[in-house]
Amino acid sequence: MKSRMHTASALLAGLWLAVIATPAPAQGSPTMHAQGSFDVKVKPQQADNPEAKAAQLTRLSIDKQFHGALEATSTGEMLASGDGAGSGAYVALEKVTGSLQGRKGSFVLLHSAVMTQGTPQHWSVTVVPDSGTDQLRGLAGAMTITIIDGKHDYDFAYTLSTP
Repeated sequence: MKSRMHTASALLAGLWLAVIATPAPAQGSPTMHAQGSFDVKVKPQQADNPEAKAAQLTRLSIDKQFHGALEATSTGEMLASGDGAGSGAYVALEKVTGSLQGRKGSFVLLHSAVMTQGTPQHWSVTVVPDSGTDQLRGLAGAMTITIIDGKHDYDFAYTLSTP
């Protein structure tokens, strides 16, 4: 288990070391930006089935606290492969609940990333369409994450259309 924790931590650190551009939100509404920092706790979970364990896939829980223009908490799950030093990938879903520049509600983020020989190649954090609730209905957008000296920052480019 300790080896899996190290593997997952190394994969996450390697994937999050660079700023990777994500797609811009849909056209139509003006694009806004929310910036700030976040704290994250990632914990390895038990494999649900023997095939996942044999494939050396690691399942992790995600808990975040966002600060700044996005004041929110999130919980989610990640599935990762690779050791973080070589090649690997991860996918994750997280539900964010709180306030985005004063508008309350929740939404879901989809993460995906590929790493080739220790270098992130593709990294995307995107709002799942139609996942916004309450005052965040109609939310679309993409988030860029940077990690410098262990500090996590986000830049969230988004649109908010009224349903």
